[in-house]
Amino acid sequence: MQDDLELIKRLQKKDPKALSTIYDRYSGALYGVILRICKDETQAQDLLQETFLKIWEKSNSYDFKKGKFFTWSYRIAKNSTLNALRNPSRLIQNEDLSVYKNKETFEPELDTMQLNGSLKKLEPHHQRAIELVYFNGLTHREAHEEMNVPLGTFKSYIRQALKKLREEYEKGLIIVWMIIEKMI
Repeated sequence: MQDDLELIKRLQKKDPKALSTIYDRYSGALYGVILRICKDETQAQDLLQETFLKIWEKSNSYDFKKGKFFTWSYRIAKNSTLNALRNPSRLIQNEDLSVYKNKETFEPELDTMQLNGSLKKLEPHHQRAIELVYFNGLTHREAHEEMNVPLGTFKSYIRQALKKLREEYEKGLIIVWMIIEKMI
């Protein structure tokens, strides 16, 4: 943690080597988040570059007292991706990539998406809540409307689902939970 703090302080002083180190540490995870949302490798690569440009430009707005650096970076990546999908005129592609109009069903592409069966152990409404937020990239407000439940109820679905996944992790049944925990 102290090592990360020093690295972030260097980044805030605009040290390019610090940005390079941060890129090496976080680019894989952030790229995975972006790719899951936009589902296009070329666009995901562009958005990853945009994310790190924003991290560089906005590094002084990060406050370690308010949360983890990864969480802060994750939000930049997620918001940049969702904004790009909402505003397709900024994109090179001509087709509509809007998350509001794309109502594809959730079909995991990787075995890790199965979380070793842990997601399947959740109640159906908990599965759907996790699917909408973490795999489809919707905000809580968008997802509660999609599920047609009050926002408070939806947020409790997420908390309950994450609690159950955490319990599964503690039992030694999943490793991938660490990825989700870092996303929170």
